[in-house]
Amino acid sequence: MRIVRDGIYYACGLTLFGLLLSNFFNPWLGIPFYLLALFCLYFFRDPERRVPSADVMVAPADGKVVSIRQISTDRTRISIFLNIFNVHVNRSPVPGTITAIDYRRGAFKIASLEGASAQNEQNVFTVDSGGAEVIFSQIAGFVARRIVCYKQPGDAVERGERIGLIKFGSRMDIFFGPDWSLAAQTGQKVQAGVSVLATRNTRNSAL
Repeated sequence: MRIVRDGIYYACGLTLFGLLLSNFFNPWLGIPFYLLALFCLYFFRDPERRVPSADVMVAPADGKVVSIRQISTDRTRISIFLNIFNVHVNRSPVPGTITAIDYRRGAFKIASLEGASAQNEQNVFTVDSGGAEVIFSQIAGFVARRIVCYKQPGDAVERGERIGLIKFGSRMDIFFGPDWSLAAQTGQKVQAGVSVLATRNTRNSAL
């Protein structure tokens, strides 16, 4: 299975430190670090996904749908919470062109709470998907303290394409308008690039 490069670096560092402790002090002292190294490899796994070919919006992250809210008359928000056992590689929910990426400093509150959407540190993507604007945010949580972004404004993305990751527990929000019909439910467990969150209304379909 593919592993994100950061995970390999962490695992190597922890293993080296464990070997030093085992060789120079006590063989048992290295065991916790070997276990942490294995966990890093597990945490930073990056499995391949079979992305739907239909004109749908897919989940940008693995995790659980903790909230679906009508933010305004023409804007819906879906919030996905990622725990430390989920895959943390993030993917674009729709195909299109990234028109903006806005990094916002903020707090590191528990990502499953409602206030995290507005108050936590986050990276906000805006994608023009055939004239239908979709916004999604990588949101840091209480444990997650680093957001990694692979893209920049002007990049074209495919549905389900990797766009970055959030290290350790975190949250992703997706905002969309009336061009899409909701297909997700609160409490649903989703997989990035696979699970369908919304379907595009036929009359507005351009991609």
